[in-house]
Amino acid sequence: MSKMIFINLPVVNLNTAIAFYTALGFENNPQFTDETAACMVWSEAIHVMLLTHDKWHTFTARPVPPVTSSEVMLALALDSREAVDALIRAASENGGTADINPVQDHGFMYGRSLLDPDGHIWEAFWMDMAAASGVEAGA
Repeated sequence: MSKMIFINLPVVNLNTAIAFYTALGFENNPQFTDETAACMVWSEAIHVMLLTHDKWHTFTARPVPPVTSSEVMLALALDSREAVDALIRAASENGGTADINPVQDHGFMYGRSLLDPDGHIWEAFWMDMAAASGVEAGA
């Protein structure tokens, strides 16, 4: 089996979350989807498991954080600045909140952030790797 990541996210309304992630370009894998969870595929290696709060609590007794908190920021690499803008636009048109953090434009790297309907932070970014290879760390 190749290395993969499954990101588990608690959601208030599973159907709303499925519709939101579908609008961003994720595909639903029905093999791992039922009335309590949905597997949303970004790539062969990256999957997001949307879990109802009841389902979430079958994995951990830790509380679901409020939508006003931040524990992680998940970043998705995209092919162009235009793709970043398109993903943010799709998010804002489908129940998300665009640009919750300032837009990052460093010439060789461009990023924007969003909140999904459950308050999870995502960042969409594009990077010119050739140009970035000449950038010093911390610059």
